Amino acid sequence: MTINKTLNGGELTLALEGRLDTMTAPELEAELKKSMDGAQSLTLDFEKLDYISSAGLRVLLSAHKVMAGKGGMKVTHVNEIVQEVFDVTGFSDILVIE
Repeated sequence: MTINKTLNGGELTLALEGRLDTMTAPELEAELKKSMDGAQSLTLDFEKLDYISSAGLRVLLSAHKVMAGKGGMKVTHVNEIVQEVFDVTGFSDILVIE
């Protein structure tokens, strides 16, 4: 998985490419811990994300909880496969998905 980070003022954007699974979730978790402190809002761009597993969902939930106390978090450009995972797990009711 590749993570492309952009910080514009207090707006942090992470664009993910590849698979967010058991092997790559710790990488995203480490990047979020390092980058979220100065961020007022978080956007996760999933345009090039092919797959997400339960390990990836755990990282998203954790980030959502942290950002809820700040300016919030949103997920953008979700493909059908990832959207189906969000729908089945109930994450589509928790996350802001655009």
